[in-house]
Amino acid sequence: MPVIAVIGAQWGDEGKGKVVDLLAEKAGVVVRFSGGDNAGHTIVNHYGEFGLHLVPSGIFYPGVTCIIGNGVAVNPAVLLGEIDHLREKGVDTANLFVSDRAHLIMPYHTLLDGLEEERRGGKAIGTTRKGIGPAFADKTARLGIRVGDLLDKESFLERLRSILEGKNAILTKVYEAEPLSLDEVYRQYCSYGERLAPMVRETVALLAEAVDSGKLVILEGAQGALLDPDFGTYPYTTSSSPLAGEGSLGTGLGPTRIDRVLGIFKAYCTRVGGGPMPTELADATGDMIRERAHEYGTTTGRPRRCGWFDGVAARFSSRINGLTNLALTRLDVLDELPSLKICVGYKVGGETISHFPASIATLERCQPIYEELKGWQSPTSDIRDYEKLPAQAKQYVARLEEIVSCPVSIISVGARREQTIHKAPIL
Repeated sequence: MPVIAVIGAQWGDEGKGKVVDLLAEKAGVVVRFSGGDNAGHTIVNHYGEFGLHLVPSGIFYPGVTCIIGNGVAVNPAVLLGEIDHLREKGVDTANLFVSDRAHLIMPYHTLLDGLEEERRGGKAIGTTRKGIGPAFADKTARLGIRVGDLLDKESFLERLRSILEGKNAILTKVYEAEPLSLDEVYRQYCSYGERLAPMVRETVALLAEAVDSGKLVILEGAQGALLDPDFGTYPYTTSSSPLAGEGSLGTGLGPTRIDRVLGIFKAYCTRVGGGPMPTELADATGDMIRERAHEYGTTTGRPRRCGWFDGVAARFSSRINGLTNLALTRLDVLDELPSLKICVGYKVGGETISHFPASIATLERCQPIYEELKGWQSPTSDIRDYEKLPAQAKQYVARLEEIVSCPVSIISVGARREQTIHKAPIL
């Protein structure tokens, strides 16, 4: 059985949770490999509706091993709260494991995240203020504390004392905030460590054994490719890579072991927070899409910016991820529209371009060049067979396949598992 990386191919919130949940039925292992609790996946099943932020979406299948990989920044309070909620709803979490190499989000990370956003004022990036950026900055600066560190209390105290001294200096002298108590932070995180200890594993070996034994492995991405710090709309990006390549780095699984890369696209575009979005609709159509699809952040509750499908960005995303298959979500949201638009190029000044520019200043000046298609104005949420879709809906799907140069395998026409059209096999 193969290894499939499931990647958000736009600005996040594409519906990865539902797709992973569908694939997990046949999987042996599902691994979350990047981001932190700044990302959220909404799952609707017989247990109820869940907003998962750290626990992999395969958790609802008792036989599936779920791993939080080394590439994830873990807020232990959030993780334990999520586990408690799942258990209260009758979900078995016995097969959930956390990499001992995953970095922890500490109290000073969340404090500094919020303080820095406030300092930026009108130029704020629009972070979720969950401490993700500062945690990954500390990881790179070799100032991080990892999950495995909690298992050795003496060593943890020594490391925390050294790091907290510097962080308190920044809090008090730069931001004029109150310092954190070493004793309080230490005791709090020791208690987290005691609860997490049974789940902490050397997950590289665990994952390698699963692959070698022929189990289907799903690498679950977070956020979207256009938020990547190298290839996204920098600096309006996230702090870890959401790309397929991070599926290797964030799990310890070699890149040659990844067989398929499934890119998740909404049938339109959304974005949360600051940064350019060329096809954004600041009009009644954008408002209609937002309300019909309930486009509000799973993590923050913030209204998402909505717009037409951006084919230029989609082609770029396909290239940097090496997509082999597509999943198209929220097609049903477009059911009522008499016509649809797809961005096929950008106009900057008097020049027409077909590439996604690196420069934010250039991207902010880009005006979308649209191709218009007829809408189908017919409900699709009860359709399960691709051939039974309205002709105009099939034409829309086919045009997106052509623009992205990749086949669509899955079409989602609603939030529930069964509201899915399997157009073509992934494997």
